[in-house]
Amino acid sequence: MTGFDAGVDSKAEASAPLAHFFRLVSVGRAPQRAGRAAAGTLPTRAFRFCEAVTSASAFGWYVFPPIGLSLYWDGGSDILWTYAGAPDWYPLKTAQFPGFADQFDNSVPPDVKGFSPPFLGVFTEPGLLQVWSGLVVRTAPGWHLLVRAPANLPRSQGYEVYEGIVETDRWFGPLFTNLRLTRTHAPVEINPEMPLLQVQPIQAAIYGDVLNRFEVTPDLARFEAPDRDAYRKTVVEPSLDHDRSRGQYAAAVRRRKRGGEAEGTPSCPR
Repeated sequence: MTGFDAGVDSKAEASAPLAHFFRLVSVGRAPQRAGRAAAGTLPTRAFRFCEAVTSASAFGWYVFPPIGLSLYWDGGSDILWTYAGAPDWYPLKTAQFPGFADQFDNSVPPDVKGFSPPFLGVFTEPGLLQVWSGLVVRTAPGWHLLVRAPANLPRSQGYEVYEGIVETDRWFGPLFTNLRLTRTHAPVEINPEMPLLQVQPIQAAIYGDVLNRFEVTPDLARFEAPDRDAYRKTVVEPSLDHDRSRGQYAAAVRRRKRGGEAEGTPSCPR
């Protein structure tokens, strides 16, 4: 029995992993916790003073491509691909990870043989393809994964990552992502040393009907007294304090996480 099984006590549930990554393709970099410095790419001022950016950067786990590969799109229906160590380029329709199909069949029961997930697959729409991370993921009950491009990392000019939400507490299948190629007639490189995806845990109830519970205040005249007071405290009063230091919002968030007072205003580089 695992920590995800029904009937576990609250103490066992609290100690169970929120996400469990299963590596079917065991080469390449394993998933890891996302970093506050966005894999070392954030400017120093943002890392020091902008808690909003660093918190978003660290929310979730990085998923890396299991191998370096290159894609070449002619702008129409044809995509070629190659990978590290391959002698040539190959037309892409559906492709297994190099050498994995035999390894899979040699490792699974007879009734599972032949069902290894494809590594790459092309859609009928031009320039769209699916990429398998080499992983299967299981999350705690009631938690799903938002699959997206890594937060605050510089984006490739050759492709875009579609975002998706996977019910990984119920669906124990390959963790795929969909890419849209944006460059034609030139190779698009996917670097195995940089994260391809960031997967972020979200509670299932968060993106359901609860999102219908929102309000809009149409203009400043409709602000109520508590709203005006909150704006004054957050924006006006700190701006009049000429002795205040930079990064008060970041310091306030860190104090709150330690159980202290949380006041201040966001201070991010502009």
